[in-house]
Amino acid sequence: MNYRNISIKGVLLAASLSLGLLSAEAQTLKQTGNFSLFQQYFNPGLTGYEGSMGKLFYRNQWGGFEGAPETIFASIELDMADLGRWKSQGTVVTEEEINYVAPGAKNAFGLLVFHDTDGPFTETQIHLSYGSRVQLTAKTQLRLGAALTFNQHRMDGSKMRYMHDQDQIIDSWFGRFAAQNRMDFNAGLMLTSDDYYFGYALQDLAKGRINGGDDFMNEGFAMQHVIQGGYRRALTDQFGMVFNGIYRYDDRLGKNAEGQIKGVFMNTAWLGAGYRWDLAYTMTVGFRVGQMRLGYSYEIPSGDARQISSSTNEFVATMNLNKVRYPKYLKKVLMW
Repeated sequence: MNYRNISIKGVLLAASLSLGLLSAEAQTLKQTGNFSLFQQYFNPGLTGYEGSMGKLFYRNQWGGFEGAPETIFASIELDMADLGRWKSQGTVVTEEEINYVAPGAKNAFGLLVFHDTDGPFTETQIHLSYGSRVQLTAKTQLRLGAALTFNQHRMDGSKMRYMHDQDQIIDSWFGRFAAQNRMDFNAGLMLTSDDYYFGYALQDLAKGRINGGDDFMNEGFAMQHVIQGGYRRALTDQFGMVFNGIYRYDDRLGKNAEGQIKGVFMNTAWLGAGYRWDLAYTMTVGFRVGQMRLGYSYEIPSGDARQISSSTNEFVATMNLNKVRYPKYLKKVLMW
């Protein structure tokens, strides 16, 4: 899920590691070709934005090499109103309450688990988030959110190889195992409506200061700034367009931007393309079966990542836990 200055040789990562690279490994800009489906990871204010949902994705980056990056993500978002229905009625929602458009939870909690392996490095994240909706007008809401995050970084020195004979930094960790745990905080706000969302978030507010374990990452944390937005519009009763974008910046890793456009047919299938600045071209396709959405994305390296000839594959599944009606002949797009 991460782009780093690492080349892959044979079945092991062969990297010219230095103090700077060990620091950069501590914090990386996480990438996914389906970022519009996992909005709450980047901004906790979007927790529950599409109601109660379960989400999964698997990402295999630069496939074909042993030790290449792999990511597994799983999350659940619960609208507190749905919890009340389950308790009192034993069901999520009655037929009379099914909405054409999920308005987004007024109060919602989320849990996500993110696991990333990249050569000798492994990272596991757990986020506990809360999102709240404040109605500004009949069609516009302000969403506020916060998340408590737990991160564990591990390094397996037996998988390290280096290209410079006199690399004392690598020598000091070669063949050793190290682990560091840290706790941090995210916060965000988002202006939303039926057809758009736009907002700002801060990630790693504590900048990694709350940590314990082996200090092998050399204080490699910085607060990240995230600007995120999307717009969707129906062009006919059966077809619409969706636009999503995200911009991220921090003092250590610099900036990263990504945009994506999708065509949605009958609120059932979509086809899209995007560009991650100086890193990759993306293509995505998917379809809906009942309350479940299944998707696939394919990435071709570009720019700084062009030295890696292998492509990236990503598989996605989401499930509405609260029934949402997806009309096929209504001039309304209900997907992001």
